[in-house]
Amino acid sequence: MNRKHLTALLAALVAFAISSSGLAQDVTPEEARAIAKEAYIYGYPLVDSYRIQYAYFVDKDDKSYKAPWNQIKNIPAVYTPADTAIQTPNSDTPYSFVGLDLRSEPIVISVPEIEKSRYYSVQFIDAYTFNFAYVGSRATGNNAGNFLVAGPNWKGDKPAGIKQVIRSETDFDMVVFRTQLFNPADIDNVKKIQAKYKVQPLSAFLGTPTPPAAPAVDWAKPLTQEEEKTSLEFFNVLNFVLGYCPVDPTEVELRKRFAKIGIEGGKSFDPAKLSPELKTAIEQGRADAWEAYAGDAKLLEAGKITPGDCFGTREYLKNNFLYRWLATIGIYGNSKQEAMYPVYQVDSAGHPLNGANRYTLRFAKGELPPVKAFWSLTMYDQPQSLLVANPIDRYLINSPMLPELKKDADGGLTLYIQNDSPGKERESNWLPAPKGPFAMYMRLYWPAEAALDGTWKAPKLNLVK
Repeated sequence: MNRKHLTALLAALVAFAISSSGLAQDVTPEEARAIAKEAYIYGYPLVDSYRIQYAYFVDKDDKSYKAPWNQIKNIPAVYTPADTAIQTPNSDTPYSFVGLDLRSEPIVISVPEIEKSRYYSVQFIDAYTFNFAYVGSRATGNNAGNFLVAGPNWKGDKPAGIKQVIRSETDFDMVVFRTQLFNPADIDNVKKIQAKYKVQPLSAFLGTPTPPAAPAVDWAKPLTQEEEKTSLEFFNVLNFVLGYCPVDPTEVELRKRFAKIGIEGGKSFDPAKLSPELKTAIEQGRADAWEAYAGDAKLLEAGKITPGDCFGTREYLKNNFLYRWLATIGIYGNSKQEAMYPVYQVDSAGHPLNGANRYTLRFAKGELPPVKAFWSLTMYDQPQSLLVANPIDRYLINSPMLPELKKDADGGLTLYIQNDSPGKERESNWLPAPKGPFAMYMRLYWPAEAALDGTWKAPKLNLVK
């Protein structure tokens, strides 16, 4: 049999196998591979986010479980080195979490009046992992207000007493509250604010009859992070998530292509029914996706792509699905208008950071991070990315601490980054490092225009010789 006849026979066998699985009959292995690559890049954030939300809001036996859907869970915690469950923990803004199920009716989120000096934010993340809206100091101010979150099928108008209607593309969403903590002694004030955050159905807010409950969900079994990389069951979970994601007009043709290999919202995807040829083609497509991811990940590490490029609305990302996938490195990160995250992993000469050395980080006069809220610099050991135990129990330096820090003679500010004390006269400006490898994350909350447009750049970390 010549090569031409062999290729034709292979295509016919694949078409038959696809047909028997309920898939389109006109896809070749080459096309299946290309579609699988595209669908994997597109779908990874959805599947990974589902893994987290299943643990947070569905599986009551999971150690990460927060609360049932549409109920708030406040976490008034000050992270310390004893907290090892979460990598790169944020010790600036204690969290509150809500998982939204918007199928039967909208949900009203109420926030209290918060003092003007305290930053807070409420971040709304849909099933695609787009940051589709914000409430808080930057977006809506610190006055009290009621905000209605409506799903894709709600057609109502803004009710009385509602400050803003926020519309979601998807039925299930994640909401993340961040409330600024000035210092560890401030935690009781944060608790009082968190206790005033309120989440309720629209019917409860209006005092009207409760609409019929949405059908019970037959939740798909989530995959582990390793299984997301290796199991073709990935596409079955993706189909489940897409079942609650109406097709966006910009994705109509895209989703039609996905359907050619059985990727379609609400449908089942059974890897066991795939022919060997189609299974191989889809696995090759997945490998191609990881190759594309690795290429952009290197650009991210080199600073040619920034975290700010990867988080935001659908309109901002312009359907750059590879960037959306890159964002899962820090899934649920803020859009750059809300926060920016300069990272220190090397010194000014490009060498990895290590507590066996001593470093200085100097901000010239007038060159502190330009923010409308506050900034911080947090120390993490590597590779664990956990807070670092030290004699003075200091895990970060932030702008609320500025009155306690010593300025340089010219008005600048020098921070001392090292394992041992720089001496009593400099200890106020000391951020203790571990004895070995470390990294530091700077956080700029509500960054000013100079940070957003790149006019201001984070200073380099200098090795003290």
